[in-house]
Amino acid sequence: MSSPSISDVGSRLFQEYTTKTPQKLKLIDAYLGYIMATGVIQFVYCCLVGTFPFNSFLSGFISTVASFILGVCLRIQVNPSNSIIFKNISVERAFADFIFAHGVLHLVVLNFIG
Repeated sequence: MSSPSISDVGSRLFQEYTTKTPQKLKLIDAYLGYIMATGVIQFVYCCLVGTFPFNSFLSGFISTVASFILGVCLRIQVNPSNSIIFKNISVERAFADFIFAHGVLHLVVLNFIG
């Protein structure tokens, strides 16, 4: 008995994702991918160029990490398979919490930049 190859596993994962994942979750996943790419670009820039001014780098990187965490929390709350856990929280409420938390996050980041 042979084990499946990595390409078989990857193609099966992609097929399952495209057929079984709701459109709302795919949109949130695209946002998470964008935020992750932004964080990676900021980190690579920091490694290549330097951290001056350090507060700007730190606030930008903290903003991307916190935005990613808030996006993951939104994805968990909106996921239909988690509806039993979050039965008292509607999709609209989860999105409103996400927007409010982002507003607070960006106020803190702007304050930290100085």
